[in-house]
Amino acid sequence: MDFLNFIDFKITDVLDIIFVAVLLYYIYKLVRGSVAINIFIGIVIVWAFWKLTELLDMQMISSMVGAFMQVGLIALIIVFQQEIRKFLLMIGSTNFANKRNFVKHFKFLKQEGISTDTDVDAIIKACEKMASTKTGAILVIERSNSLDFIKSSGDRMNIEINQPILESIFYKNSTLHDGAAVIVGNYIVATRVILPVSNERNIPLRFGLRHRAAVGISEKTDALSIVVSEETGLISYIKNGEFVLYDSITQLSNMIKQDLA
Repeated sequence: MDFLNFIDFKITDVLDIIFVAVLLYYIYKLVRGSVAINIFIGIVIVWAFWKLTELLDMQMISSMVGAFMQVGLIALIIVFQQEIRKFLLMIGSTNFANKRNFVKHFKFLKQEGISTDTDVDAIIKACEKMASTKTGAILVIERSNSLDFIKSSGDRMNIEINQPILESIFYKNSTLHDGAAVIVGNYIVATRVILPVSNERNIPLRFGLRHRAAVGISEKTDALSIVVSEETGLISYIKNGEFVLYDSITQLSNMIKQDLA
């Protein structure tokens, strides 16, 4: 009986470690590359200190830190509203529920000659060309979270990505240039899409409605947004509700590829 209890304890212990590791992975994936990663690390340090004081039976400091953790939990829920929303979306959007990711992880199921990898180079070249002519554009690239809830607001498409197609969509006399283009895998799946606009007050006034819409969709999902400004011709890259700075077009391309990997 003692032996069986030992085995049961070890199995549940291993499962406990696995579940905690998976949870921490999802949280890290959610906050990676944003300022929230520093807050997350701070919470982990405080929690580890709390457990250490409990282990050493330091009752006074342990009770103080424990009270802080309990009260702080309510504050964290308020501070991390957007992150919690995206976390729940991330959990719900499993790889098996997402056809693109499912095929990506089981490559032997791919049909020969069909690529599900996003042609980032074609996107960047199109954005460079549109930037040179100050042609406004907004591209949204789907990752783990499904964007079906915004695709229905525009025109459904199924066009493989290439530079001329992207440029023609956002050409000022095109009927498709208003709104965003949604990209899934290596296909443009919707155009003239209406995006949720961010209410964040920290966005500089020089950025207009197009940039606020790009921030808005990246706040609610883990999608990547690329915006070409009609006023300045500058290319903005937005992830996790924040503008990502870059030094060169090559660096921007590499960052997008890494985020889509």
